[in-house]
Amino acid sequence: MMTPVLSVASECYPLVKTGGLADVVGALPAALAPHGFATSTLIPGYPALANHIRAGTVVHHWPHLLGVEARLVESRLGDHPLLILDAPALFARDGGLYTDQGGKDWPDNWRRFAALARAAADLGSGAVPGGEFAIVHAHDWQAAMVPAYLRFAPGPGPAARTVVTIHNMAFQGWFDASVFHDLGLPHHAFQLDGVEYYGGVGFLKAGLESADAITTVSPTYAREIRHGDFGMGLEGLIAARADSVSGIVNGIDPAVWNPATDPLLAARYDVDTLDQRATNRAAIEQAFGLTPGEGPIFTVVSRLTWQKGMDVLVEVLDDLVALGGRLALLGSGDAGLEQGFRDAASRHPGRIGLCIGYDEPLSHRLQGGADAILIPSRFEPCGLTQLYGLAYGCVPVVARTGGLADTVIDANEAARAAGVATGIVHDGVTRESLIHAITRATELFADRATWEMMQSNGMRADFSWTESGRRYARLYNSLGAA
Repeated sequence: MMTPVLSVASECYPLVKTGGLADVVGALPAALAPHGFATSTLIPGYPALANHIRAGTVVHHWPHLLGVEARLVESRLGDHPLLILDAPALFARDGGLYTDQGGKDWPDNWRRFAALARAAADLGSGAVPGGEFAIVHAHDWQAAMVPAYLRFAPGPGPAARTVVTIHNMAFQGWFDASVFHDLGLPHHAFQLDGVEYYGGVGFLKAGLESADAITTVSPTYAREIRHGDFGMGLEGLIAARADSVSGIVNGIDPAVWNPATDPLLAARYDVDTLDQRATNRAAIEQAFGLTPGEGPIFTVVSRLTWQKGMDVLVEVLDDLVALGGRLALLGSGDAGLEQGFRDAASRHPGRIGLCIGYDEPLSHRLQGGADAILIPSRFEPCGLTQLYGLAYGCVPVVARTGGLADTVIDANEAARAAGVATGIVHDGVTRESLIHAITRATELFADRATWEMMQSNGMRADFSWTESGRRYARLYNSLGAA
């Protein structure tokens, strides 16, 4: 008998994606199935899901779900159930998932994602016929109100146990107190140990107060968020609930990220045919207008933001080129940073190439053809790009924080001697630390035996969802889900 789990999120690969959250949500059902958990995924009915909505089955209707009409549509995502909250007034819009066409947050994001959470809570407490779930697993602030609804305004049946996963503490979903009266919660929910947060309503804070268990996406990040530099104002709550907080590293899907089978690469390869990467490397040089050379090709696949350390990276690009490196960058973000990278590319034609934007197939090709991937994040809850890099033999050069620290073994002298190194790890995100890390990478790249050892170690490591799925199942069982 499979135990039913409802996974609730604002995005899910391959249907809708803005970042790593979607990859995690899309992979969880298959990761949990071997451990006896049948996972249904609930996401909003964005325009990208129109075909699923048309072909699906309507299983519930809300005449007034936080002020709008909504339907629950059942479809399939591969071998697993997909539930779609079809509320056109909230989700059938041009623009992004969270922002309008001008890049500004939708002003009713509070209502959009409160409605998602209310629907999930109805499924988790008997208000929707046939919706019987032992666990409701809410991801990030967009779904974090689920435990608050189950606590303060549950349905007629027994409430499911709840898990909230923090994918990034920096995004908390804070809204003015004026929205509270439209959330459908009793007056006493607006209190310090409820949904109130700095005089307004905090979606993530509300979930962390009420969830049965809290997870982050790496053990190091679970420790870091107990302190002010990483807790973003919620460190006191996390410290108070320390016994309920754990870190489980994300996995990657080998059916999607595997250089031996990846159809997006110019040449496929495995750990025993690393020489085939040369074809992919040449393809990157051509695509980014890089002059062929002996030095390493560094890549960046990232949002161009302060969190990701891109402000420091843009300052050291002249040094990177002077050290013999080249750069192929895929990303977008802060306008000033985008311009900084464009300026550097103008200064160094043939040495720095850019693709401003996001291109999923190109991200695969960069991992398969570049020599090293730069990830100088100031904080990184887990990170997936370094895992993709490890799987593809694209050596990660990372800051020692969060999931980066948990997944990359620095090529110090002892690790090289023991034959276990997988990348370069630097302390702090400063000009000096990043130049030193790039210098180390360039020197190690010149030592082909050491570099290939690092590539092989990364490619042989198991970063699939096998162990992560086992740990989530263990957590669910600890809550009495089985």
